Amino acid sequence: MNIEQARFNMIEQQIRPWNVLDQDVLDMLHVVKREQFVPQAYQNLAFADVEIPLPGGEAMFNPKVEARIVQEIAVKKHENVLEIGAGSGYMAALLAHKARHVTTVEILPETKEVAEQNLAKAGVTNVTVELGNGAEGWAKGAPYDVIVVSGALPVLPEALVKQVKVGGRLAVILGEAPAMTCNIITRTSETAYDSVKVFETNVKTLSGAVAPSRFTF
Repeated sequence: MNIEQARFNMIEQQIRPWNVLDQDVLDMLHVVKREQFVPQAYQNLAFADVEIPLPGGEAMFNPKVEARIVQEIAVKKHENVLEIGAGSGYMAALLAHKARHVTTVEILPETKEVAEQNLAKAGVTNVTVELGNGAEGWAKGAPYDVIVVSGALPVLPEALVKQVKVGGRLAVILGEAPAMTCNIITRTSETAYDSVKVFETNVKTLSGAVAPSRFTF
């Protein structure tokens, strides 16, 4: 496989047509090497329009979902970011390319190790990988300028929203299969939030996510 040609094709055929038009984001996809974060067994799918399986039943988002979230959340150089669900470390690396610092929280110890190894090999130094369940937020370091949830949540926990600074943003995919929506939620004051639906998708639910209450008869 010609890696650079495959990367170019991914950007031009999958990502750009999905309304990812921010040149900074497109350039970043050349700099942060996706193949460095894809498990060895799936290297031939590193640039394919698929979710890539990770240990413990987790998965990497497909490339267009990753790129679109990074574009819509628009991280700035001075901002501190929280990611829930480290996975392979790739989303953290993308966010870290634009942020001051990224804290990424992973529930599975073996996946946390993989993310740390991948980030170190890629030379990413402004990411801290924490072990724990961040599905309802991560108090250490809160409030954050930006929070990105790398997995779907059936319901949005109030605690998570409260960890966003005023003026900060939260990117979260809400709902249950097959109908899920990615939302960018901006905290406009201590008590007010503005939510925009940016795209529909269907991704794996975040490990450790709180299930919605079910009525039983």
